[in-house]
Amino acid sequence: MNNHFKLALMLSFSTILISCNNGTKTEKSNSISTPTEDLKPVVSHVMTKEEQTRLTPDAILEEFIEGNKRFQSGTTTVRDHSKQARKSAPGQFPKAVVLSCVDSRVPVEDVFDQGLGDIFVGRVAGNFVNEDLLGSMEFACKVSGAKLVLVMGHQHCGAIKGAIDDVKLGNITAMLSKIKPAVAMSQDFKGKKTSKNDEFVKHVSENNVLYTIDQIRKKSPILKEMEDKGEIKIVGVFYNLTDGTLEFLK
Repeated sequence: MNNHFKLALMLSFSTILISCNNGTKTEKSNSISTPTEDLKPVVSHVMTKEEQTRLTPDAILEEFIEGNKRFQSGTTTVRDHSKQARKSAPGQFPKAVVLSCVDSRVPVEDVFDQGLGDIFVGRVAGNFVNEDLLGSMEFACKVSGAKLVLVMGHQHCGAIKGAIDDVKLGNITAMLSKIKPAVAMSQDFKGKKTSKNDEFVKHVSENNVLYTIDQIRKKSPILKEMEDKGEIKIVGVFYNLTDGTLEFLK
């Protein structure tokens, strides 16, 4: 083997080794994990009595609005629910009570970026009130210290559509009768008044929220008095399934 051939062979091996080393370095650099400072902290804290006492209805509402913005953008708080469950076991001090539809597409805590122990949630198809839900709200506010009552209707609500269509089926018939007043309130709508018209369904849903708030004030002297004194705020909202946004109603 002459010297020229040996030199060429050595150069070839050197090139291969350098290429392999560079490849290895590149692979390692691509596998580097995100720096710890970029990771979101995991929250395990739960609401205390002292914290609940310091809150105002307006501050809670603002917190809900900001939480919903995080929900929309996909930047909700990272929580350790197991620790929160254990910490909240001895007692609860929620800041609000939310009356929502039973619809599985409406994740109440997530919509407002709230954790365990932060809110009471009452759910019934069509988010109406009856004696049981009024009693639950009175417990939440008068006994447990919640300062915001939020009634939330939502887009594409099946219960609203059922009330519009006058569905008759078992106990659903009696349930939908609680929503019929909102259908009657919506006859001023300019357009097709059918469950196939999404705009009409939304109009009825919004009127149903407003009617529910009116019923809360009329049928719960306790909550009405608390509202009049500024101890609580009663608010209505419409939730859009398609983009997670909220529309506050007056």
